[in-house]
Amino acid sequence: MDYRYKYLLILGVLILTGCSSQKKIFNEQDLQGWKIYGTEKWYVDDNLLVGESGPDKEYGYLATENNYKNFELQLEFLQEADGNSGVFFRSEIEGTKISGWQVEVAPPGHDTGGIYESYGRGWLIKPDPSKEGVLKFGKWNTMKIRVLDGKVTTWLNGVKMVELSDDKIAEATGKIALQIHAGGGIKVYWRNIKIKEISA
Repeated sequence: MDYRYKYLLILGVLILTGCSSQKKIFNEQDLQGWKIYGTEKWYVDDNLLVGESGPDKEYGYLATENNYKNFELQLEFLQEADGNSGVFFRSEIEGTKISGWQVEVAPPGHDTGGIYESYGRGWLIKPDPSKEGVLKFGKWNTMKIRVLDGKVTTWLNGVKMVELSDDKIAEATGKIALQIHAGGGIKVYWRNIKIKEISA
């Protein structure tokens, strides 16, 4: 067999294997596989997942039914109005109290892509201010989150935002959750939510 053909064949197998290990966790039809916490609104409209403030103007979460330990999560979001939200990982929820870690999704000037520990140490790391212009407020943004043991890396629109190693994160497991921040007036659209579980 010609070595060039063999190389292309192996490359094709690797690409197909990588693609097959990535799966959608939002089916674009309903909220199957997810659970609502709180009174904020979560629904599907025109194949998009929508989260918005409800009448109570409190915190609200939409969390996966499954737990995830080590993974790469990729999704797209578009912020309307305030747009203060977040993507939680290795988190547990009781009522509307969430314990775990959040990759921030927020309006300009509020550290989208940084990592915050809820009901714990607060901000663990914020993006460098020079990356402030990476967020496209009011347009679609692509976020990738890689969690491997205690190391977390985030990207926004292809730009690495932060990288963090943390012993407490390394010990945890839990759900992935999307947030609506308290205060009212928030609406965020989500699409193409895909995960690839990885081994340590």
